[in-house]
Amino acid sequence: MHYGRATDQFIQDHGECGGLITAVLVSAVEQNVVDGALLVKQGESIYDGVPFFATSKEEIVQAAGSLHCAPTLSAKVIKNYLDGARDTRVAVTCKPCDARAIIEMGKRNQINLDNVYMVGVNCGGTMSPVQAREMILKFYDIDPDDVAKEEIAKGKLMVLTKDGQHKEVSIDELEEQGYGRRKNCQRCEYNIPRMADLACGNWGVVGDDAGKATFVEVRTEKGKTLLDTASAAGAITLKDAPQEGIALREKLDGIMVKMARKAMAAQFAEFDGDDKFQKLFAQFDKCIGCRSCIEVCPICFCLDCLTKEDFVVSKGELPPEPMFHLSRLMHQSAGCVNCGQCQEACPVNIPLSTITHMVQTAEQKATGYVPGQSAEDPIPLSEIVEVQE
Repeated sequence: MHYGRATDQFIQDHGECGGLITAVLVSAVEQNVVDGALLVKQGESIYDGVPFFATSKEEIVQAAGSLHCAPTLSAKVIKNYLDGARDTRVAVTCKPCDARAIIEMGKRNQINLDNVYMVGVNCGGTMSPVQAREMILKFYDIDPDDVAKEEIAKGKLMVLTKDGQHKEVSIDELEEQGYGRRKNCQRCEYNIPRMADLACGNWGVVGDDAGKATFVEVRTEKGKTLLDTASAAGAITLKDAPQEGIALREKLDGIMVKMARKAMAAQFAEFDGDDKFQKLFAQFDKCIGCRSCIEVCPICFCLDCLTKEDFVVSKGELPPEPMFHLSRLMHQSAGCVNCGQCQEACPVNIPLSTITHMVQTAEQKATGYVPGQSAEDPIPLSEIVEVQE
């Protein structure tokens, strides 16, 4: 566990927390460790993210910074547009759910994990782009297009406008009003991406280094290669993380996990009772059969998907028979990484991610299988049981 920062002033100025991640990616490309980096840059606004494959320092710097309103599906991008990294070495920045999806696709032989170098970034949650614009106008009294930067820190959503205004509102207050982080993010227990090759973020950076350095944890040999390459090239400086910082990082993670378990219990409770199945099927009755949930799922890859076949449900029948949703749950729940994309894409607001997560927690309690879990870092079954109970 280290504190690290870039030595290049240009990268420091453009990157966050000392620019370590940007410097590591630049070195990986320039020293031929990888062929390029799969990143996300700002599109038309901070609410729009565009995935792209960067092969130069200038291109990598374009992706510096956070875009909490523009979540992407890096696993599906690697599979569909980079041929599953079969012959291309790819560095990719990823949230925990992205990293878990990449691992799941690797287990299914859709991505060559040997060629993928995951630079994980801490994540306390993302926000729906459309809802975020409405939220900023309503709670911050700011034109959403005037926002230059937003950040989730210390239990608050902070925004900085282009003319230098700084405003912040409690995440709890926003979420009580139905805004803030997406529902799946509220339930997510994975904040530090320990399933990636490197786990990076600002949690645990204390003292004079706060805001000026990145906390980086080496998780695998590939992660060590990335860090050693950048260090040998003189692109970064490293020092051991102090015990005070390590303890703070674990404390913050623990707080976030407790919040997630509380949100999970509250959201699942909406379907409790003897009429649980009636409540579930009442949600499915809203379905218009668009199959957007299947298209956006980062772990769904079947060319002839079971849930698309007429022998399961007629494509012209609305709403689809319950077998459509039951087949989808059976097909995907075991490997679901709780990214929430299915629920985000649903035009009739079926809480698909919540329902799938409910099914999955029951499966985990029974089997002990955790999606996106690397072989080097298994999660004890006792923790899964504790979540369920």
